[in-house]
Formats: sequence, C-alpha cells, structure tokens
Amino acid sequence: MRSSRSLAALTGIALLGIALTACQDQASGTIVGRNGLTLVETFSNPSIHGCHRFREGVTHVDNYTQSDMLLYTTPDCTVPAGGASIYLDIGGMAEAVKATGPWRSFTFAPE
Repeated sequence: MRSSRSLAALTGIALLGIALTACQDQASGTIVGRNGLTLVETFSNPSIHGCHRFREGVTHVDNYTQSDMLLYTTPDCTVPAGGASIYLDIGGMAEAVKATGPWRSFTFAPE
C-alpha cells in the first residue's frame, strides 16, 4: 500500500513538472509601452513566439517580464537598412531617441 502511494505522488510531481514546462510559451509578466506620458498599450503574459505590434509607436518601454526582448522601429520586427534593434533586459526600461523614432514592434530574445 505504501509503495503505491509513493508511486502516485511521484507520478503527480512528474505531471506537474510537465505542465509547468509547457507554460514556457509565455513571457511571465507585463510589458508597458508609452508615448511620452500617455499609456499606449500593456501586454500581459505575451507569447514568447512571433512578432508583437504596438497599436501606435511608443517612446518608452518597461519590461516587467522574465524574458529579454528586442525592440524594433518597424511594425514587422525587421531591422531597416542602416538601423538596429534594441536589446532590453529583464526588468529593464528603454526610451527611444529622436534619431531612430518610436518603436512599433518587439520580439523576445532567444534563450
């Protein structure tokens, strides 16, 4: 009887571990995009896959997720000729400079 309880407990722990691993398709936390002092958009637990667009260009981004991200001035997460993406660490903040213009999209950096 005792061994079947131990086996059931180990099976439950293994299933919980699998379920938690499957949740890694999301960046846990929030991303806040503002234009000046105006809140433009907030993303909560966004997918770590694909390109995410801001409704309009943002000049300030706060990364309150557990993932590093890349910011782009294009709406399709591409780097324009002569341009660059901006790397934003976990818990970091970034402000756009007038020379590059506002950010329009972001992706999450590969781990």
